[in-house]
Amino acid sequence: MPKKQKKTVIFTGPSLNHKEASSIFSEAIYMPPIKRGDAIKAFEEGASIIGIIDGVFFQDVAVSPRELLHLLDKGAIIVGGGSMGALRAAELDVYGMIGVGEIYEMYKRGEIYSDDEVALVFNPYTLEPLSEPLVNIRFNLKRLVEKGIIEHRIALELLKIAKNIHYTQRSYERILETALREGVINIDIHKQITLSLKKLKVDLKRLDAIKVIEKVKELAKTV
Repeated sequence: MPKKQKKTVIFTGPSLNHKEASSIFSEAIYMPPIKRGDAIKAFEEGASIIGIIDGVFFQDVAVSPRELLHLLDKGAIIVGGGSMGALRAAELDVYGMIGVGEIYEMYKRGEIYSDDEVALVFNPYTLEPLSEPLVNIRFNLKRLVEKGIIEHRIALELLKIAKNIHYTQRSYERILETALREGVINIDIHKQITLSLKKLKVDLKRLDAIKVIEKVKELAKTV
């Protein structure tokens, strides 16, 4: 394997698939969502730059702040954003980890704080997301309020419903069905939100994942 390809490893999957990521920066090695021990292994195999987007939360043992801090002390460049990377970057940026993207900023502002915000279930073979992360739901409900499509109080009720749904089962359809059944919205509002989401919803995790790849690409030119 050429040395230039070995120096950069990026962990991604459900937020941005490897094919899309490689189209942005082809000289990195793309790995599935990070778990405990993966960052140390990548560093020991020659990676001087490590990008962290996706990681496991409940399927396996999550990458720990201590593990990443150890690598930062050894001179590794670690960039995080989008999902697990955003959470760890918000915890470790004071020690040198580089955080990028809106989700990272949301953690830093204290607007969100738990790993449940970015958790989702994904196909273990294709890495395709199979549920909607809470942070995306939160962001898109805010967009609907800002555009005058729904009232703020309804957005808060929908977000509350989303929080009460297990992360493996979260979807806009399930949230709206529950809200309709509980009388939070009527059928007309249900239809209006559904149509608006089709046009306006944003995959915030994907957008932030792209920013991570772009930042890593920029840094790779200097190493």
